[in-house]
Amino acid sequence: MGKVVLVTGVARQLGGRFVRRVQREPDVDRVIAVDAVPPEHDLGDAEFVRADIRQPMIAKVLAQHSVDTVVHMDVSGTPLGSGGRTQVKETNVIGTMQLLGACQKAPTIRRLVVKSTTSVYGSAPRDPAVFTESMPAKALPSGGFAKDAVEVEGYVRGFARRRPDVAVAVLRFANILGPNADTPLAEFFALPILPTVFGYDPRLQFVHEDDVTAVLVLAALEARRGTLNSGTFNIAGDGVLLLSQTARRLGKPTVPVLLPAVTWLGQMLRTAGITDFSREQIRLLTHGRVVETRQMRETLGFEPTYTTAEAFHDFARSRGPGLLPPQRLASAVDRLAAALPADVDDHV
Repeated sequence: MGKVVLVTGVARQLGGRFVRRVQREPDVDRVIAVDAVPPEHDLGDAEFVRADIRQPMIAKVLAQHSVDTVVHMDVSGTPLGSGGRTQVKETNVIGTMQLLGACQKAPTIRRLVVKSTTSVYGSAPRDPAVFTESMPAKALPSGGFAKDAVEVEGYVRGFARRRPDVAVAVLRFANILGPNADTPLAEFFALPILPTVFGYDPRLQFVHEDDVTAVLVLAALEARRGTLNSGTFNIAGDGVLLLSQTARRLGKPTVPVLLPAVTWLGQMLRTAGITDFSREQIRLLTHGRVVETRQMRETLGFEPTYTTAEAFHDFARSRGPGLLPPQRLASAVDRLAAALPADVDDHV
């Protein structure tokens, strides 16, 4: 008998990609795809079940299909369709609580994989240069998706204590990018002109959507072969990019904004429905965030196909040319830097 894998959040592009990918694995017998709304994309041979994980019905789905592996991907920072922030938070937090309660009562469950985010570390001026999985945040997120993820991880740890017979893996993904990315940061990079925080050039990490799918498959299936430990893992491509470097690669100009005015600008962009320029994203674009991925390699045995720079390049290529040719923009910046006095750094 192969695995019976239940996947939440399949109406989103990333959930659909994972469903189509995991059902090709020889160890997988059936895939049960769950979401509150029918997906607009193809799910292959997966069986779609329309169910809201915030409701008790999810327990019946687990029991009816004798599910042994749950991949919880319905933890997101963006609303689906016309839903707002309230619906997102309820799905993230209440939905996770309901799902874990159902898993706790399901005797067939043997494996739980949860999609989380490196946003749980926050972004603060006194952050360490690199976060490891054991480091607490210097300043806990006060709201938004990051706070949701902190609460979700807390509930998952409680579940792991109550069901020690279930292997639990929490995957903290860096900013997800790729041709089909629908994340808040992808919306930010889609702006014709990028607002930045005056005086800051944060370090950013990215993970390609293909690598997200691949590591989720690995986490969901390898436990059966006894090669994967439970735990929490940072998932990111090698290297970092400065925000200024991302702008040059996109061929887009930047507009530095004084920090006190950034919050106002973010509210204006949200009101206009242009992008979800949340407080947590403003902090990321001010202080940045970098995580260590040693556990990803040594324990999970996963090596990303794309580096941070390559993931961003694939994303940028899919969005077409910006207002300025990237090569010409980079050349102009380099010429300007070369023209500055050698001791300019002493006066900054």
